[in-house]
Amino acid sequence: MITLIQRVTSAKVTIENKVTGNIKNGLLLYIGFEDGDNLEKIKWSINKIINLRIFADKEDKMNLSLLDIKGVGAYRDTPLLLVISNFTLPADLNESGRRPSFTKSASPEIAENLYNQFIDECKNQNINVAQGKFGAMMDIESVNDGPVNFILKR
Repeated sequence: MITLIQRVTSAKVTIENKVTGNIKNGLLLYIGFEDGDNLEKIKWSINKIINLRIFADKEDKMNLSLLDIKGVGAYRDTPLLLVISNFTLPADLNESGRRPSFTKSASPEIAENLYNQFIDECKNQNINVAQGKFGAMMDIESVNDGPVNFILKR
């Protein structure tokens, strides 16, 4: 499982000209599932993501996690995560040729199940989640805060 984590001041996903999810001041997650991914990896990744100290404290240092800011000020009662499935993240660009190889990506059926499990586990952690739609053509707009970006591989 590969997750691109972006700290954003805003992000939204639009499908067929309809906004289906948006956040202000939170994390935009692009998640690519690979063969062998499972619920254990999902739980580990979510725990890591929600506890990463990547939000600024009063001294403007990265000392606060998503859990620390949950329910505070502008974060109160608003989605803090926008979760987007992204099958291109596990692509291998190192093989010969110029076309990405997706042999490491989980099959669509398995990936969709894992994506839904990821969303459910975030909700189990009492994190307000906005999401895209698995397999849909999506337009994602975001304003990166920092920029702060991380890649988490599990």
